Amino acid sequence: MPRLLAAGYAVRVLVRSPEKLRDVPWAGDVEVAKGDLGDPLTLEAACEGVDVFYYLVHSMGGKKDFEQAEEEAAQNVAAAVAAAGVSRVVYLGGLHPVHGELSPHLRSRVEVGRILLGSGVPTAALQAGVVIGSGSTSFEMIRHLTEVLPYMPAPKWVRNHIQPIAVRDVLYYLVKAAELPAEVNRTFDIGGPDVLRYGQMMNGYALEAGLKQRPIAALPVLTPWLASQWVNLVTPIPRALAMPIIASLQFDCVTHEHDIRSFIPDPEGGLTRYRRAVRLALEKEKAGEVETSWQDAFVEGAVSDPLPSDPEWAGHTVFLDVKERATPAAPADLWRVIEGIGGQNGWYSFPLAWAVRGWMDKLVGGVGLRRGRRSATRLNTGDALDFWRVEQIDRGEFLRLRAEMRVPGRAWLEMRARPAEGGGSVYQQRAVFFPRGLGGRLYWFAILPFHGVIFNGMANRITATAAAATAGSARSA
Repeated sequence: MPRLLAAGYAVRVLVRSPEKLRDVPWAGDVEVAKGDLGDPLTLEAACEGVDVFYYLVHSMGGKKDFEQAEEEAAQNVAAAVAAAGVSRVVYLGGLHPVHGELSPHLRSRVEVGRILLGSGVPTAALQAGVVIGSGSTSFEMIRHLTEVLPYMPAPKWVRNHIQPIAVRDVLYYLVKAAELPAEVNRTFDIGGPDVLRYGQMMNGYALEAGLKQRPIAALPVLTPWLASQWVNLVTPIPRALAMPIIASLQFDCVTHEHDIRSFIPDPEGGLTRYRRAVRLALEKEKAGEVETSWQDAFVEGAVSDPLPSDPEWAGHTVFLDVKERATPAAPADLWRVIEGIGGQNGWYSFPLAWAVRGWMDKLVGGVGLRRGRRSATRLNTGDALDFWRVEQIDRGEFLRLRAEMRVPGRAWLEMRARPAEGGGSVYQQRAVFFPRGLGGRLYWFAILPFHGVIFNGMANRITATAAAATAGSARSA
C-alpha cells in the first residue's frame, strides 16, 4: 500500500474487518471497502471504478477444502472484474515445476492464476519462489533453523535448487505491473540473481548473522509430514504453515524464463543478491521496522469472533479470573509495561509454566509461545503476540488479547491502566474463558491452581516494574 500510494495511485482496499486497519499508518490514505471474496455482491461494489485489481490472497491453513474455496474465490473475482470493466489484474502466485505432480498449495496457486488469466481481463500472473524479507515465512524458517541447530539433520530437499527473490524486488514488480500494455495476459516467472541449494541459503544466512556455517546432513527418511513436525518444534512456524512451504520445496524452484525484463526493466542497481536481501531483513528486524509479517496471518482454526459484551454472557458458562492492584506508578509507566508485554519481555510470572504451555501448544500443531511480537514497544490491533492476538487496544488505557493457542473453548486476557485518585494508578487484569463442552470445563479446573500463581504473579510483577520506572524517573528529575 505505501508503494502504490507513493506512486500516485488512489487505492481501495477490500477487507473483511475494517477495524483491523485502525492502527495501520496508511489507513487514512486509502478507501476501505468491507467485503469477502466469497461474496460476489461485495466484490461488485469493491470493483466499481477500479482500473487495476491486485489479487494477493492465498490460504496457508490446513482446511481440506481450501482448494475448492480458493477456486470459488478466484471465479468470483474473475466475474466481478470482467463485469466492472477493470483494465488489469495483477496476481502473485508461486514458481512451480513444469512437469510432475504439484503439492496441493502450488496446484491451487496455478489454478487461481489460470482462472484469472481466463477472465477476459488482461492479467499478469507473477510467479515467485522463496521470498526473502523481514516478516516472510520462508525467511523466518531459514533464520530459525539456522540459529537453533548447530548441526542440521535435514530432509533431502536441502539439496534442491532454489531461486530466492528479495521482497523489495517482488514489490517493485507488483507496482510496475500496473503499467503493462493492455495486450499482456500471461504468467511471468520472477526470481533473484542467485540460484542456490536450500542448504546454501541457510549457511548464507549464518554468515550474514555472524554465525558459524552449519554442517548439513541430508536424510532420505524425513518425509514432508515428518519435516513439518520437526520445523513446527524447532521454529515458531506452526505446522499448518510449515507443511505447505515444505511440500513446495520437494522440487527445484527456479525460473524457467525471465521475459518480464522485456516489459519491466530491472530495478535501479539491479535485482538484489540473496545475502544482501538477508542483511536488509536483519537490519529491519533489529530496527523494529517490520512492515508486515507471517504472524499477521490468522491461525487456521483459531476463534476470530471478538469477546461478546458482558450482558451477552447471560445463559452461557463463563469462567473469570480478575485481579486488581493499586500502584504508585504513573499511568504512563504502567501502560508502557502493559504494551511491552510478551516477546523478549516475557509475561512477568512463572516463565517455566509459560514455556511449557507454549511447547504443549506446538506439540498439537499450534503457534506456540515463540511467535514473539513485531515491535518491542508498540502493539496494534490485529498484531500477533506469542500465542495471543491483539483484539482491541485503546492506547494508554486498555489491551485485550484473544487466545490463539489450542484450548477447548475461547479465551481472552484483558489488562487496563487507569489513574488513581490522589495519584498513582490502578491495574486491572481479567482472564475470560468460554469453555466448550465438558472438556473445556475440566481444562479450566485443571489449570486453576496454576492461575493463582501465574495471574497473581503477573499483576504483582507488572505493577512493581511500573512503580520502579516511576521511581527511577523521579530520582533522575
